[in-house]
Parts: sequence; C-alpha cells; structure tokens
Amino acid sequence: MTGQAAAPAGARRRLPTNLSHGSWELIWSHVHQILVVNAGLAAGCLPLLAALAATREPWRHPVPFTVLWLCVGPALAGAFGYLERAADDEGGSARAVEFPRAYRRLFRRAMALWAPYALLAAVSGTDAVLLRHTSVGLAVCPALALVAVVSALSGVHAMVSAATGTDDRRLTPADYLAAPYGVLRRPPSALLNLVLLLAAAALVGRSPLLGLTTLPGCALYVVWRNARTA
Repeated sequence: MTGQAAAPAGARRRLPTNLSHGSWELIWSHVHQILVVNAGLAAGCLPLLAALAATREPWRHPVPFTVLWLCVGPALAGAFGYLERAADDEGGSARAVEFPRAYRRLFRRAMALWAPYALLAAVSGTDAVLLRHTSVGLAVCPALALVAVVSALSGVHAMVSAATGTDDRRLTPADYLAAPYGVLRRPPSALLNLVLLLAAAALVGRSPLLGLTTLPGCALYVVWRNARTA
C-alpha cells in the first residue's frame, strides 16, 4: 500500500500548466494587437499591395509606385497610434476600431511627415537599382542605398513620433530633423529595425497571405518599442 488512492481506470492524467489566468490574458492581448495591426496595415496599403502583385519589377514604374508608396505612412501611423492606445488601456489591449480612428486622426500629420522621407527613399533606391550596372554604379550606388535606407527608417521613426506627439501642433524643421537623428544616434537599434522590416517585406512579397497574417505586426511592435526609447 502506498497511501495514495489509485486513479480510476480510463481517467486521463492532466498536464500541469505554469501559466496563470493573467498570463493567458497577456498573451492573448499581444496576439490581438498583432492581428489588428496586420489587418489594418493590409487595408491601408491595399493599393500598393495590389500593384506589387501585378508586377515583379516595380522599379521599372517609378512614378506610380512612388505615389502608391505614400500610402504606407498613414497606415504605419495608424498602427503605431493603435499600439499607443493599447498601451494606455489597463488590460493591455484595445478594440480593433481604434486602428481606423488613429488612421483618420493622424492621416494629415503622418502624410506631411512621411512624404519627404518616402520620396527621398524612393528616388535614391530607384537610382541605385538603375545605376548598379553602369560605369558609375560602383561609386554612387552604396551612397544611394545608404540614403534610401536611412530615409525609410527615418520615415518609420517619424510615424512613431506622429502617433505619440500632439496632433494640433504645427510641424517645424526640428520635427523633420529629429527622425534621422534618432535613427543615426542608435545604430544597433536602427539595424535591428531594418532587419525586421526587410524580413517582413520579404515574407509579404513571397507569400502575401501568410506574410500579412504573421510577421508585420510582430516587426512593427518591436520597431515601435525601439523608436519610443530612442
């Protein structure tokens, strides 16, 4: 006799879990945030995604893709605005309707901040691709690629600032200089953001359905946290 009653025949042994109810709520809140960000980002960038699905060489059509590239900024601002709203909530989550609200509220400010960086990144990136096989390509392409990368990262950083700043304050030259300064001041954080954004873009380009439901929200969450502390 061992002093313990034998388990009834056919009874299943329950596996112990180390996660409390609060831990499950925290996990679900993060999953919910990522899903909302993915869905909102896909809706905000739908014209660009549709155009990318129609061609494999967007650099051959620089003007229309540059115009479509502008729609990314307000979508990013909406995503970061939603994450800010979720961070302010006691439960660590926010309703999905907060994303379109943030998108509408931040649209004009986000577009004003995003446009210069987006245009500079588009022009520099296109020139780097077109000049890579020319006689001057080896000399100018690295510089053009660097300008494109810093401009794109500065635009993303500016979208975080738009989501966290005051909506009715007028933009000044300092607002446009703060974004590249924040990027260049912390190279490791900027490099991590670049790797995450490139991985998300590559996955979306290779498998749009899988990419839009997984990685972009995770990458933008990390970028948002890094940019807030920059």
